[in-house]
Amino acid sequence: MMIGQVQRKRKQIRRGFSLLEILIVVGILALLAAFVVPALMSGSNDAKNGLAATAVGRSGPIAGALKRYRFDVGTYPDTSEGLAALHSIPSSIDEEDKIWKGPYIETPPEEMVDPWSQEFVYESPGKFNEDGYDLYSKGPDRKEGTEDDIKNWKEK
Repeated sequence: MMIGQVQRKRKQIRRGFSLLEILIVVGILALLAAFVVPALMSGSNDAKNGLAATAVGRSGPIAGALKRYRFDVGTYPDTSEGLAALHSIPSSIDEEDKIWKGPYIETPPEEMVDPWSQEFVYESPGKFNEDGYDLYSKGPDRKEGTEDDIKNWKEK
């Protein structure tokens, strides 16, 4: 009977995990992380692309502000005035004429950035939208004119 009591005491005394058990758990967690992290990162990029597409789209907030500006002033702001003309009156417009009824957008121009913290590119008259304006984000690579740019026109 003494042997049985000694074995029970050993089992009762052992409270920690062995190094092998800890290594197995860490290995399993690393394996799970290898699959989960890329999936989460892909979802984040998809969300950012969606936000940028909404911002530059024909029914987005910038497009709405540009339409109101055009309704009041008669033309879109030109490239040199840029999107800043939506927030504060451009120097090309005489304040006494009272045609500028802005601000058309509350966001200051320096805060009007895409999900990658880059300024939107605005050109008016547009190269692709000749009767309007071109508005786009440089996309995740932050380089202008690459395949991942998010634009307000369809490629032909």
